[in-house]
Amino acid sequence: MSVRAKKHLGQHFLTDENICKKIVGQYQNYSRTNNVLEIGPGMGAITKYFLEDETINLHVMEIDSESVEYLKKNYPRLQGKIHEQDFLKTDFTTFFNQQPFAVVGNFPYNISSQILFHCIEYREYVKEIMGMFQKEVAQRIAEPPGSKTYGILSVLMQTYYNIEYCFTVSEGSFSPPPKVKSGVIRCIRNNREKLSVDEDLYKRVIKSTFNQRRKTIRNGLKNIVDVNILDEHPLLSKRPEKLSVDDFIELTSFVEKYIGD
Repeated sequence: MSVRAKKHLGQHFLTDENICKKIVGQYQNYSRTNNVLEIGPGMGAITKYFLEDETINLHVMEIDSESVEYLKKNYPRLQGKIHEQDFLKTDFTTFFNQQPFAVVGNFPYNISSQILFHCIEYREYVKEIMGMFQKEVAQRIAEPPGSKTYGILSVLMQTYYNIEYCFTVSEGSFSPPPKVKSGVIRCIRNNREKLSVDEDLYKRVIKSTFNQRRKTIRNGLKNIVDVNILDEHPLLSKRPEKLSVDDFIELTSFVEKYIGD
């Protein structure tokens, strides 16, 4: 029995055993938690190597019923640990008895950013993320300020996680092969527990300024505040890709004073 890759689910099954071993090996070398939730395991290319490590408490989440049946038949050790549900709609306060856990997987490229946003929402529990993304997306997440590819996802992820680009994976490592190369990144929760500013406003500031990334910060804030009433601030004359996470926090604190005035 094998599983047919479904285009509407963005399935590209990882078939290169060396890459599978490398992903699991990277996790084992740098991980801080033994609770692991694998997203979209498919036919278990990565799963089987995680199962070899008896110190890892592995659960898997799969929305494809055909893949679920395959996993049940071929991996009896996963009994009771296969969750047939949508990751993006899952409340993680009920997982692993509220203990920290890691999210890993060969993520569907069409929802990879949404997966990360959901992890951010539950960052109190999701202490690590190690995943396969489209290479350009993986690089963007890990990119430091000053780069043309540094953007909204970069800032939001780097607000709460330390990011490392691990390695690149070629198209031929998958079936069916995607049209682009892939990249594996590792994200480790940093020490920033709670922002000193309103988090919703922080996100609005980031999104508003990057939506006009060719303009200065001052112009990018027009959808949030009357920029004519703003006092001078050194960040206002910069472009968003030049700002670090700490800069955006400082900028949000500055803007907060004018909201509602």
